[in-house]
Amino acid sequence: MPELPQTNEPVTQFLQHLWLEKGLSENTRSSYQRDLRQFQEWLQEHEQKPVTEATRDSLSHYLAWRYEQRYKPASTARSLSSLRGFYRFLLREGELARDITANIELPRQGRSLPKTLTESDVETLLNAPDTDTTLGLRDRCMLELLYACGLRVSELVTLTLDQINLRQGIVRITGKGGRERLCPMGEEALTRILDYMKCARPELLNNIDSPVMFPGRRGQPMTRQTFWHRIKHHQQTAGITADVSPHVLRHAFATHLLNHGADLRVVQLLLGHSDLSTTQIYTHVARHRLETLHAEHHPRG
Repeated sequence: MPELPQTNEPVTQFLQHLWLEKGLSENTRSSYQRDLRQFQEWLQEHEQKPVTEATRDSLSHYLAWRYEQRYKPASTARSLSSLRGFYRFLLREGELARDITANIELPRQGRSLPKTLTESDVETLLNAPDTDTTLGLRDRCMLELLYACGLRVSELVTLTLDQINLRQGIVRITGKGGRERLCPMGEEALTRILDYMKCARPELLNNIDSPVMFPGRRGQPMTRQTFWHRIKHHQQTAGITADVSPHVLRHAFATHLLNHGADLRVVQLLLGHSDLSTTQIYTHVARHRLETLHAEHHPRG
């Protein structure tokens, strides 16, 4: 994460607090930093004041400006959440006399259902890589593991050898907030891992000693952006018209488990959600699918 200039000192202190006391990931801290920097730039342009001198009216005008600029509601909600966390931190530290974000609410937005894939689409995607090639073996293994374990893309690309227990068929994941969970792979993913480690990984490493499971250049972990491009490439090869991304495969993992009768709390554990309410959105996806099938096939649907 890039260093902030000294004029952003309160922001820097807040970001350090997120790392030291809350253990938030670099990606999450970067999101906070972008949200706070944008608000600071808006304050400088429109009110010529630093973030520590912003008022409740300043924040209200900023949110109205975002609405006029046609920012997505979800983006503005996240920005307000970042600002709320920042100003409450300053209040606790004694830097401010009151919380300017108190009682400021955004209009409630209907919670959209996560995008997902049918089981047929997933099967088609998994079969898209050419496993006669080194990259194809690697990509097939990564896709299988992503879907079999419901991993986040950041968890997938940073996997190391010591996180994988081949004997037990389990992957040990450290997710958001440093929470650890164990994910069973299943026979197909385990078979693909064994093929990959025997035939493709040594060639990718080219005699470089690295613990990284899916190395990119010089034995370093593959970037999230690189894997995103790989999955888009295989989507095009497979001819899948639905939106495909690493996170959509994670959604498919959860939805398909529930469609086949898995307990919601089991899915919560496998996804690494700290709050069951986060997982409950998938019950709406599964129910939506059932309602669609009922409407299509039931004589009184």
